[in-house]
Amino acid sequence: MLNPAPAFTMVQAADSPANADLPRRAGAVSITLRGVEKQFDSGVVALQPIDLSIAGGEFISIVGPSGCGKSTLLRIVAGLIQPTGGTCERAQNATAAFVFQDAALLPWRNVARNAELLMELEGYPLSERKARAQEALQVVGLAGFDASYPHQLSGGMRMRLSLARAIALRPNVMLLDEPLAAVDELTRDVLQEELSQLWLSTGFTALLVTHNVHEAVYLSDRVVVMSARPGRILKIVDVPFAFPRSPELRATPEFARLTGEVSAALRHRE
Repeated sequence: MLNPAPAFTMVQAADSPANADLPRRAGAVSITLRGVEKQFDSGVVALQPIDLSIAGGEFISIVGPSGCGKSTLLRIVAGLIQPTGGTCERAQNATAAFVFQDAALLPWRNVARNAELLMELEGYPLSERKARAQEALQVVGLAGFDASYPHQLSGGMRMRLSLARAIALRPNVMLLDEPLAAVDELTRDVLQEELSQLWLSTGFTALLVTHNVHEAVYLSDRVVVMSARPGRILKIVDVPFAFPRSPELRATPEFARLTGEVSAALRHRE
């Protein structure tokens, strides 16, 4: 297994000023859910009516019990499945990328070729695929690992490669379905910090599904707390901490108070 890669490089997008106000810049992509419901063919009701507006450049986390419909909601936003009621609207210029819990890398492709995969499926020319893949690998700290294969990478590096594959598409909406769940706690903390840096440097709108309350509070502008199935929004918690956030934030009384508030909302059984 190769040594862990360095942290994400802060790369400024061509149209994105690199500063702490970037995630709320005017004119960015927004997402609006109005009365979104989902009932599967089996009869299982996954979601009760969901109303949620996400401003362009926001980082929103969704927490809730297992099976409450978090991932279903994310797939509706992605357009992978359709709601049975209500509407999901993205701004006209929205382009989305989806990052799953499993890195889902092709073992017979090296790092560079895995980074090109989504662009290849979208029909990008070879020269553009290679240039964008190299840029994305640089951003996530995998430059120099082009010829390595997935089995040679650590868990953290595989997840970085999964992120590189997504950001090579240059999306302005990033949908993240528990992407850090499979790594150890120390690596998870480091990847949270790097994901926050990546978001700040590129300015995409982020929607993260996670079971980890500390992760949700550390990364987000707002935390959406969902009930047990059928999922509905119990509470939306604003996170007041300024960006960029230091690792030391996690040890502060203010951080503990806010994670306690989210945890208390999760225990709600109305």
